[in-house]
Amino acid sequence: MERKVAIYGAGGFAKEVAFLVEVCAQHGENLRPVCYVDDDTTHHHTFLHDLPVMSLEEARNQFPDALMAMGVGSPQVRARLVEKAARVGFDFVTLIHPGVERSKFVEIGLGTVICAGSILTVDIVLGQHVQVNLDCTIGHDVVMDDFATLAPGVHVSGFVRLGKCAYVGTGATIINGTPGEPLVIGDNVVVGAGACVTKSIPDGLVVVGVPARPLASK
Repeated sequence: MERKVAIYGAGGFAKEVAFLVEVCAQHGENLRPVCYVDDDTTHHHTFLHDLPVMSLEEARNQFPDALMAMGVGSPQVRARLVEKAARVGFDFVTLIHPGVERSKFVEIGLGTVICAGSILTVDIVLGQHVQVNLDCTIGHDVVMDDFATLAPGVHVSGFVRLGKCAYVGTGATIINGTPGEPLVIGDNVVVGAGACVTKSIPDGLVVVGVPARPLASK
């Protein structure tokens, strides 16, 4: 039975998620993207890559059996929109590019999106609505809490924990922790593009550079 997929968002990553749905369909999954959902009313009743853009309520009414995929990169915004979509009755789809390499010792939560070129090794736990963008590597004994996000080209070494809504920017690297002392990136942390994280980071900080240090407040 075909499963229709609505994509929440109408920006760049949302278009990539629609593409991911199509690739999954080409490899045997019964999925089909049917629309984009955008809260910006100026985009309603337009088309993006041949798919209509509509409000959340319109999508629910027109495609009542559709699943929702999140096409929003910001973890905090994504968390808010997941709650909004769930309130009107949407369930969520988990999307994993068929070319992703992963062992059988990887747990993946509902609504998570894993893009092409990524490798996940062993004893990894991904929470709900996690995003792993293009060409990321995730080593052994890594936990990513709900809504944690890796931008393209991120490398996460072993024994690392990423907190809820943590965001790791493009090309950043996180070195390994140890079994007794994993490296912990706290809730709502932002790691800047190209940074190298060498030690744990408390909740809510923005860190940049090599090695990564808190961004100085102005």
